[in-house]
Amino acid sequence: MIDLKNKRPNILVIGDLMIDHYLWGSCEKISPEAPVQIVNINSENILLGGAGNVINNLKKLGAKVDVISVLGECEISQDIRQLLNSIDVDTQYLITQKDRLASKKSRIVASQQQVVRFDRESKEAISKISENKILDFFNKIVTNYECILLSDYGKGVLTKKLTQSLIKIANNHNKKILVDPKGEDFSKYKNAFLLTPNKKEASAATQIKITNKKTLKQAITELKSNCNLAVSLITLSEDGIALLDEKLIIHPTVAIEVFDVTGAGDTILASLGFALGCNYSINDAVKFANLAAGIVVGKVGSATASLNEIIEYEANFHPASNESQIKNLDEITILSNELKDKNKKIIFTNGCFDILHAGHVKYLEESKNLGDILIIGLNSNHSVSLLKGDQRPINDEMDRAIILSSLKSVDYVVIFDEDTPYNLIKAIKPHILVKGGDYKGKRVVGDDIANELKYINFIKNKSTTKLIEKIKQSN
Repeated sequence: MIDLKNKRPNILVIGDLMIDHYLWGSCEKISPEAPVQIVNINSENILLGGAGNVINNLKKLGAKVDVISVLGECEISQDIRQLLNSIDVDTQYLITQKDRLASKKSRIVASQQQVVRFDRESKEAISKISENKILDFFNKIVTNYECILLSDYGKGVLTKKLTQSLIKIANNHNKKILVDPKGEDFSKYKNAFLLTPNKKEASAATQIKITNKKTLKQAITELKSNCNLAVSLITLSEDGIALLDEKLIIHPTVAIEVFDVTGAGDTILASLGFALGCNYSINDAVKFANLAAGIVVGKVGSATASLNEIIEYEANFHPASNESQIKNLDEITILSNELKDKNKKIIFTNGCFDILHAGHVKYLEESKNLGDILIIGLNSNHSVSLLKGDQRPINDEMDRAIILSSLKSVDYVVIFDEDTPYNLIKAIKPHILVKGGDYKGKRVVGDDIANELKYINFIKNKSTTKLIEKIKQSN
């Protein structure tokens, strides 16, 4: 996969913000009043939906995101603002139009199956005043972004006149503008960089029923021509994504299991914008989007995919080198939080591991058996020299990291440069901190952070120092 780690493109999202409301429960009987299920609600939650789900996906990938949209003075609008604030998205470009009711889609889900959905919303076009405010904002900030995404849910924000004006301004500044379209008239998106319609939407817009590769090529070619697109795309659900650049290419899907396609279009738009915002080719961006979509359709509800999930997911299809297990401080901080969200028990230990031997291997195996994920803090070359003297380390830090990450017991390795791994432990906040038995009775760095401290005895007469002495004696 293309390397998107540590990339933080500036992305602007414009479109219909809404709330996805979920009522979760179980069903054990049918109503005596009508042939419908009786669902016992156990919990409920609200999430950002529509253009908000695009934003959620971008934030999960690590992008810096701003949003322009129109809300009302209703409670739903207040909830949208609060949810945006909770993920550190600035709301200064949100316009309030008094007569509007923001969209809220409420879904009842029983035993992982959606039973019914009911909506509350305004769908009429926004006012001319709101249109002009959006254009005023856009003209002032368009140069701040690597990519602009239009998320059209047909709720009235992206009027034809406004959409065409936004595309023209973006093109004048050589900014790629990507659109998730809605409806049958795609002329409102003319001159965009690309559109992301699904097969049904593309068929309706072109009046070509897509049944095979021939009709697919006809439809995707007509979309590119009629809308004057730089690139033409059609998403094909379980069959992947069709791309017409210089020629037609079908990138096959990489979904392992499909539970819910809700929000998959948002994920594709966000991941394409993220990759293109990092200046990757359209083919690489589509491959990346396919991976992200494969993850979210395996989840229930409007879901997102993080970079770490995508890397791990891709490894299921194309086993990666163990170097992908070597992380920096920022990466392991994000990854640790994700692992905890999945109820994984994290174990941490640290050391120089200069010349790996049986004592190390046994120690790490016993450490891993204490939980789910073993993270090793590895002293850098500089750190080892401070501890062991100028003649150490024998092996370079990356060599040591690669060897450690190849062990079955080791999940991740992080190189640290300080005298102690305190800052690293503080970032990870492991459930269990492991040290050698020789540390019993001594002050252990990080024991004030970890939930629990465990000691594991080393195998007698096994140490790097003894190995070095033996090598010297043999010479």
